[in-house]
Amino acid sequence: MDISVFLNPVKEEIIENCHLTHKKQLGNTITIFKNEDDFPELEGCLIAIVGVEEERYAVDNEGCKAGPDAIRHALYPLFNHWPNLKIVDLGNVKSGLRVEDTYYALSEVFLALLKHHIVPVIIGGSQDLTYPIYQVYENTGKMVNITAIDPRFDIGEEGENLNSESYLSHIILHQPNYLFNYTNIGYQTYYIDNENISLMKQLLFDIYRLGTIKNRAELTEPLLRNADIITVDAAAFCAADMPGVKCSSPNGFSSEDGCKMTRYAGLNPKLTSIGFFNYNPKYDVNYQSANNLAEMIWYFLEGFSLRQNDFPTSDNRDEFTKFIVRLENYDELIFLCHKTSGKWWMEISDHFIPCSKSDYDMAMRNELPDRWWQFYQKLM
Repeated sequence: MDISVFLNPVKEEIIENCHLTHKKQLGNTITIFKNEDDFPELEGCLIAIVGVEEERYAVDNEGCKAGPDAIRHALYPLFNHWPNLKIVDLGNVKSGLRVEDTYYALSEVFLALLKHHIVPVIIGGSQDLTYPIYQVYENTGKMVNITAIDPRFDIGEEGENLNSESYLSHIILHQPNYLFNYTNIGYQTYYIDNENISLMKQLLFDIYRLGTIKNRAELTEPLLRNADIITVDAAAFCAADMPGVKCSSPNGFSSEDGCKMTRYAGLNPKLTSIGFFNYNPKYDVNYQSANNLAEMIWYFLEGFSLRQNDFPTSDNRDEFTKFIVRLENYDELIFLCHKTSGKWWMEISDHFIPCSKSDYDMAMRNELPDRWWQFYQKLM
């Protein structure tokens, strides 16, 4: 299918207002869809930037549909350090008469990129756009892991219509269901009902409080390495760093935390998409939020450029050091460490689970790592 019918080119004034004075800035080095009669060639492309100007299912966040072009304004002037990384900006998905029409258009664009092995960086718009991205997996039959950097779980109330604060419940209840695991990074307890925290644990989802992760971004690396889809809510960052959010919080991740986490995301070879949502230029101060989000995207690109084939397979086992730990009252635990990247994995019933050296150290103390037990329960 010709996906150009679903996309609007980037407006010339957006590019002109970026003051692109150096030939190595991103706006001068990536391929930009800016003419309806000249759609970019996707062959050989590795990353596609896709904007979605959709806010009709945003909860109390009118104005967030202007986010994509504001982020471009901050992203294009940054310098491109990866001349061999072919990046294309496909403009903005056309808004349909109904939100569901926009969802359909986004799904078709994402499916086409998936078939070309192109990773989309989606800039929105409201976070309910995660839902049509997930729906694409119906066409692949592949189980999917979603990781959300988000202060809330977005499961809404029972029976609530699909919106930016209830999209996860619609994913969980969707049939056929291809969600294997959901991971939340940085939830803030005072925003969440205790019953919803209990529900997440009953569903064997991985949830991590802000206080556990903040200023310790290295703890998020295995979580982000296990993701097929990453969805980032701008509200996950503190108001001082991210004022461009309608319901900003004085607490949250720092922009530095965000850059570290998105770099980890870029390093993940199984990732199929990353999206940045709920940013609202109407509340931004001197484009501070747009600049922070643009820098997070820049670090994602850097991580992507440094990807290694360090996922264990039957063909590359000689690239890993194998450790066998025998625990009292449990079968042996098998750990693998890649000799070059230093990344750790646990092997469970022919599955390879991202972990960290701290999980291995825990096993050496005769303690069963939570990550191992969490996954084992899913297999039971």
